[in-house]
Amino acid sequence: MYLIFKGIGVGLSIAAPVGVIGFLCIQQTLRGGIRLGVASGLGAATADMMYGVLVALGLKVSQSVFFGYKAQLTFLGGMFLCYIGIRKFFSKVTIPHDSGPINNGLLHAYVVTFFLTLTNPATILDFTALFTGLSIDVYGYFEAFNFISGVFLGSALWWLMLCFVVDLFRKKLSIKVLRYINYIAGVSIFFFGVYALSGLR
Repeated sequence: MYLIFKGIGVGLSIAAPVGVIGFLCIQQTLRGGIRLGVASGLGAATADMMYGVLVALGLKVSQSVFFGYKAQLTFLGGMFLCYIGIRKFFSKVTIPHDSGPINNGLLHAYVVTFFLTLTNPATILDFTALFTGLSIDVYGYFEAFNFISGVFLGSALWWLMLCFVVDLFRKKLSIKVLRYINYIAGVSIFFFGVYALSGLR
């Protein structure tokens, strides 16, 4: 059972720092309510879980695979961040409502955030540190399942709490404030992408 709690700690430590995925989930929650925000957060948690699978498979094997594709993942992530940032900056701002059309965007929000987190340079750097700093002994499928489940639960718990808090305030915001939030989120996400691309050699 200790591996579940260790996984929860890993999931929380990866998800909690404020970064591009945090900006995105906040903006999604403000735009479409807690359902859209949670869908985005679960996409991020699933991507974190995938990296947890690498850890559970074994550090030596995972490191060789992980570091072998680090540059490609960073490039894809940087370009994706720039694209998402531009879209958020120019996206239409409306008064938040829990309306029907949002339901059609839940899967889209989940998938976009999943791939964005999977290729996010910050996530890659975080798990690089985990690869070199963690001592995790996983033997067999059951222990691997416990650890991977813990990573997902820890990450999902953070996104649920964040989206719940943001949702408490979203209906009190005006169109003008929402527009500025869009601008800030878009610019921030775009420059995260530029920064990631500038680090490529």
